[in-house]
Amino acid sequence: MGASKDFYYSPKYTDDEYEYRHVHCPKEVAKNIPKNRLMTEPEWRSLGIQQSIGWIHYMIHTPERHVLLFRRRRQDLPTGLETAKMQQFGMSVRVGE
Repeated sequence: MGASKDFYYSPKYTDDEYEYRHVHCPKEVAKNIPKNRLMTEPEWRSLGIQQSIGWIHYMIHTPERHVLLFRRRRQDLPTGLETAKMQQFGMSVRVGE
Protein backbone atom coordinates (compact mmCIF):
# COMPACT_ATOMS: atom_id res chain seq x y z
CA MET A 1 0.00 0.00 0.00
CA GLY A 2 1.91 3.05 1.23
CA ALA A 3 5.65 3.47 0.93
CA SER A 4 7.66 3.75 4.14
CA LYS A 5 8.35 7.43 3.38
CA ASP A 6 4.63 8.10 3.91
CA PHE A 7 4.86 6.97 7.54
CA TYR A 8 6.38 8.86 10.45
CA TYR A 9 8.31 6.66 12.90
CA SER A 10 8.93 8.25 16.29
CA PRO A 11 12.27 7.93 18.04
CA LYS A 12 12.32 4.97 20.44
CA TYR A 13 11.77 5.60 24.15
CA THR A 14 11.97 3.20 27.09
CA ASP A 15 10.87 2.41 30.61
CA ASP A 16 12.26 -0.29 32.92
CA GLU A 17 10.83 -3.13 30.84
CA TYR A 18 9.84 -2.00 27.34
CA GLU A 19 11.03 -0.04 24.35
CA TYR A 20 8.28 2.02 22.69
CA ARG A 21 7.64 3.89 19.49
CA HIS A 22 4.64 5.23 17.68
CA VAL A 23 3.91 5.32 13.98
CA HIS A 24 1.82 7.98 12.24
CA CYS A 25 0.04 6.48 9.23
CA PRO A 26 -0.96 8.47 6.15
CA LYS A 27 -4.70 9.11 5.73
CA GLU A 28 -5.13 6.62 2.89
CA VAL A 29 -3.69 3.88 5.13
CA ALA A 30 -5.51 4.99 8.31
CA LYS A 31 -8.90 4.11 6.85
CA ASN A 32 -7.80 0.44 6.81
CA ILE A 33 -6.90 0.31 10.51
CA PRO A 34 -9.39 -1.81 12.53
CA LYS A 35 -11.46 0.35 14.86
CA ASN A 36 -12.10 -1.95 17.82
CA ARG A 37 -9.05 -4.19 18.16
CA LEU A 38 -5.28 -4.32 18.06
CA MET A 39 -3.49 -5.60 14.97
CA THR A 40 -1.24 -8.61 14.60
CA GLU A 41 2.21 -8.20 13.08
CA PRO A 42 1.12 -9.53 9.66
CA GLU A 43 -1.79 -7.04 9.67
CA TRP A 44 0.26 -3.93 10.42
CA ARG A 45 2.98 -5.05 8.02
CA SER A 46 0.33 -5.42 5.29
CA LEU A 47 -0.45 -1.71 5.77
CA GLY A 48 3.14 -0.90 4.82
CA ILE A 49 4.62 -0.37 8.28
CA GLN A 50 8.27 -1.44 8.33
CA GLN A 51 9.93 -2.27 11.64
CA SER A 52 12.24 -4.96 12.93
CA ILE A 53 10.73 -8.16 14.31
CA GLY A 54 9.27 -8.17 17.81
CA TRP A 55 7.18 -4.99 17.88
CA ILE A 56 3.65 -5.43 19.26
CA HIS A 57 0.71 -3.12 18.53
CA TYR A 58 -0.29 -2.68 22.18
CA MET A 59 -2.66 0.28 22.42
CA ILE A 60 -5.27 2.21 20.46
CA HIS A 61 -4.86 5.98 20.72
CA THR A 62 -8.54 6.88 20.31
CA PRO A 63 -8.19 10.65 19.66
CA GLU A 64 -5.77 9.98 16.78
CA ARG A 65 -6.55 6.59 15.27
CA HIS A 66 -3.85 7.06 12.62
CA VAL A 67 -1.19 6.93 15.37
CA LEU A 68 -0.31 3.33 16.21
CA LEU A 69 1.46 2.59 19.50
CA PHE A 70 4.03 -0.21 19.56
CA ARG A 71 6.25 -1.77 22.21
CA ARG A 72 8.69 -4.64 22.63
CA ARG A 73 10.71 -6.00 25.51
CA ARG A 74 13.97 -4.15 25.92
CA GLN A 75 16.80 -5.90 24.11
CA ASP A 76 19.48 -4.55 26.47
CA LEU A 77 18.21 -6.36 29.59
CA PRO A 78 19.14 -9.93 30.53
CA THR A 79 16.32 -12.44 30.25
CA GLY A 80 15.11 -14.41 33.27
CA LEU A 81 17.10 -17.45 32.12
CA GLU A 82 20.26 -15.38 31.61
CA THR A 83 19.81 -13.82 35.06
CA ALA A 84 19.35 -17.26 36.67
CA LYS A 85 22.50 -18.59 34.98
CA MET A 86 24.52 -15.58 36.07
CA GLN A 87 23.31 -15.92 39.67
CA GLN A 88 24.07 -19.67 39.60
CA PHE A 89 27.72 -18.84 38.99
CA GLY A 90 27.79 -16.11 41.63
CA MET A 91 27.68 -13.22 39.19
CA SER A 92 25.69 -10.15 40.13
CA VAL A 93 23.20 -8.64 37.72
CA ARG A 94 23.39 -4.88 37.42
CA VAL A 95 21.33 -3.11 34.80
CA GLY A 96 22.25 0.28 33.44
CA GLU A 97 25.95 0.32 34.25
